[in-house]
Amino acid sequence: MVTIKNEKEIKMMREGGKLLAQIMQKLIAEVKPGVFTGHLEKMACDLISQVGGRPSFKGYQSKYDSVSYPTALCASINSEVVHSPTLPSQELKQGDIIGLDLGMEYPFYANTAECGYYTDMAMTVPVGKTSLEAQKLIDVTREALRLGIEQILPGNTLNSIGRTIENYVRRNKFTVVRELVGHGVGHDVHEDPQVHNYNVAENNKIILKQGMVLAIEPMVNAGGWRIKSGKDGFSFLTADNSLSAHFEHSVLITKNGYEILTKYE
Repeated sequence: MVTIKNEKEIKMMREGGKLLAQIMQKLIAEVKPGVFTGHLEKMACDLISQVGGRPSFKGYQSKYDSVSYPTALCASINSEVVHSPTLPSQELKQGDIIGLDLGMEYPFYANTAECGYYTDMAMTVPVGKTSLEAQKLIDVTREALRLGIEQILPGNTLNSIGRTIENYVRRNKFTVVRELVGHGVGHDVHEDPQVHNYNVAENNKIILKQGMVLAIEPMVNAGGWRIKSGKDGFSFLTADNSLSAHFEHSVLITKNGYEILTKYE
């Protein structure tokens, strides 16, 4: 069921999203050759705790998972598409690209049954100087997210987001991952509806409404769109070992358009 957030819920998600964006910017500033993903993990946990939040992903277990997710931060390097844990720690190397995906529950009420609200975001950045192909992939994926978000307006269809993303990516000779999708967010880490990053005719029946919050997250490959599961049981990788990039924002549908809750300056 798609949930509509009220003003109180939106206020808390707005606060949490702003804090999450600030944390993400601090993590990105740490990305350089020689840095270990374990360092980024500790930093993410510390920063989330300092603002009064709780990591969304650490300990998360869906009904489809046999074990819970081990880290707060997902750090997907080069051919890793998404969901790569930061532990065991890996060293970042010159020319790598890394997708940082982070979610937070805010505020976090320790030792009570009261729950906060979830926001989610991701960015892919180069590690030092990278190749022209890798930089183009990052730029195209970022722009695909922006164009998808621009389709958000009450009365528009959910499919307008995915169709726009796919068309732009294809024009730039890249491919959109099809097995993984965006989602609603707020009361839970993942809510309805699924937000596909490609054309799905059935999604023309789903109308965007004021108060919905969507985590829109194009995942784009330099090669083919197919993916495979990693040996760690959590990561997804490109099937052909090509590079992959990932960008995500939590976006509120407003009366006249949209508001990016995880917007960074």
